[in-house]
Amino acid sequence: MDPLLRLADARFVSLTTFRRSGERVSTPVWIGRDGESLVVLTPAGSGKVERLRADPRVELRPCGRFGAVAEGVEAVPGRAELRVSPADVARARATIRRAYPVESRLVLGIERLVERLRGRPRTQRLALLIT
Repeated sequence: MDPLLRLADARFVSLTTFRRSGERVSTPVWIGRDGESLVVLTPAGSGKVERLRADPRVELRPCGRFGAVAEGVEAVPGRAELRVSPADVARARATIRRAYPVESRLVLGIERLVERLRGRPRTQRLALLIT
């Protein structure tokens, strides 16, 4: 099996994006498999989205909940494509819900509740399709 697709079995994945300077920035994310690709759901205004607009390269490694990567784990290279259409975002949301049925509903539900209580608009999300 493709090393990239094997990552779909990990509970958390460290997604590394690159600043214009080449500096790496890693973030733990939930990830799901969509055919021969991986998918991540992320806020549209996040730093990783800005970095990916400049450079679509990514590196992925299995990690812990807070992003700790075990020593000696090799990075799996990939390319992320930003998907913004409502259909693509809905498909990514469904993929993440299948992979994290309880966690995704709980975390995203709390996020929506906090937004309502603070009178903020709902967080816009987009999908990252990683190949």
